[in-house]
Amino acid sequence: MTRGKFITFEGGEGAGKTTQVARLAERLRAGGVETVVTREPGGTPLGESIRDVVLGASPEPVTELLLFAAARAEHVAKVIRPALAHGTWVLCDRFVDSTRVYQGVMAGVSADLIGAIEMRTVAPTFPDLTVVLDVPAEEGLKRTEARGALTRFDAEHAAYHVELREAFRRVALAEPERCVMVDGSRAADEIAADIWRTVETRLLAEARP
Repeated sequence: MTRGKFITFEGGEGAGKTTQVARLAERLRAGGVETVVTREPGGTPLGESIRDVVLGASPEPVTELLLFAAARAEHVAKVIRPALAHGTWVLCDRFVDSTRVYQGVMAGVSADLIGAIEMRTVAPTFPDLTVVLDVPAEEGLKRTEARGALTRFDAEHAAYHVELREAFRRVALAEPERCVMVDGSRAADEIAADIWRTVETRLLAEARP
């Protein structure tokens, strides 16, 4: 059986990831592609419990990294890897790049430690495509405030969100073979159309017999 494709969505707070994951899943399913939608932290009962902890508390950076890693190990082993092996496409709202940015760039945990943990919890199940939704920090903040129920990450000061955006932009630019950066400040339909063109070109074309 042909392995499914693994697509992750990344970006700062209020970038529109959840909306675009749902849009892409709907279009793939309409085309007959079996698709699973999931998220991080979360995706499993254990992962959702850890999500409640890390989004509500303020643990030390390494503690936070290890909590995210535990949730991800469970998620990869019980959801992502089995789905891909079955030929199902997996769309995930946040994955390793969020850890590299939030716990690495923003919280100062060493890239070596993050990389070593990835190799034990994720490898070789890395994304086939990562969509980085790029939105000006002030626009992202407006969106998160409008939806209410802010997490501790949403509630960080404006300079934090500016740096966060730049960190995700660097991720996209550093790995163009895996990542595509999409302007997320436009209408949702325009964004979805851009993402679909990328998926068609990079993944669907090679998946067709």
